[in-house]
Amino acid sequence: MPNEAPKRLAVITTVYYYLSHAQHMADRFLVGYPWNGRWHRPNTKIVSLYVDQKPEGDQSDIRAQEFGFEVFPTIATALRCGGDKLAVDGILSIGEHGNYPCNDLQQVQYPRYEFFKECVKVFEADGRSVPVFNDKHLSYSFEKATEMVQDSRRLGFPMLAGSSLPVTWRLPDVDMPYGCAIEDALMVGVGGSDAMDFHALESMQCMIERRGGGETGVASVHLIDGDEVWKAGDEGRWSKRLLEAALSRSDSPCGLSEADGRTQDLQGTGRLQGLVKNPAAYFVEYNDGTRATLLMLNGAVKDYTFAAKVEGLDYPISTQFYLPPNPAVTYSASLMKNVEDMFMTGKANYPVERTLLVSGMLEACLKSRAADHTKLETPELDVVYQVGEAPLYARE
Repeated sequence: MPNEAPKRLAVITTVYYYLSHAQHMADRFLVGYPWNGRWHRPNTKIVSLYVDQKPEGDQSDIRAQEFGFEVFPTIATALRCGGDKLAVDGILSIGEHGNYPCNDLQQVQYPRYEFFKECVKVFEADGRSVPVFNDKHLSYSFEKATEMVQDSRRLGFPMLAGSSLPVTWRLPDVDMPYGCAIEDALMVGVGGSDAMDFHALESMQCMIERRGGGETGVASVHLIDGDEVWKAGDEGRWSKRLLEAALSRSDSPCGLSEADGRTQDLQGTGRLQGLVKNPAAYFVEYNDGTRATLLMLNGAVKDYTFAAKVEGLDYPISTQFYLPPNPAVTYSASLMKNVEDMFMTGKANYPVERTLLVSGMLEACLKSRAADHTKLETPELDVVYQVGEAPLYARE
């Protein structure tokens, strides 16, 4: 309703500087964002902020002064706005960027779990809970991520998590047929491990989860890299036809296309091998027998694409997850629209279990790499859920 008081929001973040996730996301609730051909202003008000680190370029105090909220020294005081009871209607928890240590798997140990548990302590002490959005994977640890989801269920508050790729626009505008049987699937991603491969895995998952019977969980994972990736393709472990379909959706072929603008078949003799210095393949086998592969191909393309062979179709379904450029990065508006919907309705548009499963898939894949690229059985990734039939990504 237009006359309803705005929802009061707290932002809990690692850092707040230009082009950080906090700046992309919190700013949407401060000034609005483009949506469906108009400028949309959420009926929300950021009333408090906790920022864990303030490196050079910090914008937190500037934003607080401009928009009239306070920066608090602890998460608890931010949630209570300096009082003695929970004083907000929703929480943006953004644990991305900043200076944090890495573990033995080369995962950055962002304090997403710690941020979340501080919120839970306030909920338990004050006898009230509110919706929580957690940016990207729930935690570098599947055990911690599972506890986070269990807390949300135990206390009965809605929770949304993950990245913007599953909800951004697609080129072309296609989705997997709801209830389909997937014969094979392949995702192409780029970027560094544990940061960008999460984006790629979650994008792959948002397509795979629409298969008949819904999500059944993951039975095993296997990560290989280097020349073994090309050998696996020659042996048929991943589909060259699906790679061709996925690469055909890329708007950013590298090599000769960058040098002189020519079009090229990236699967031509030796081209990928010449462009991609350290390829990686993430093989995922689901409990129902469905198989999918993520190929990380740094140096070949600069975007994220997907292809799948669906039973009954003669041609692969393929698409690009479209990422508009900096500084506007309007794909984050698509994610924040889903977060806003949760704050307004008290319901998440898609299950947090997707991000829980992908958090575990990524950790397991990195363990496979650390164990000399051994295939790992993953009975712990028995995460079962089902999404609705309606598309969940931006379409206008």
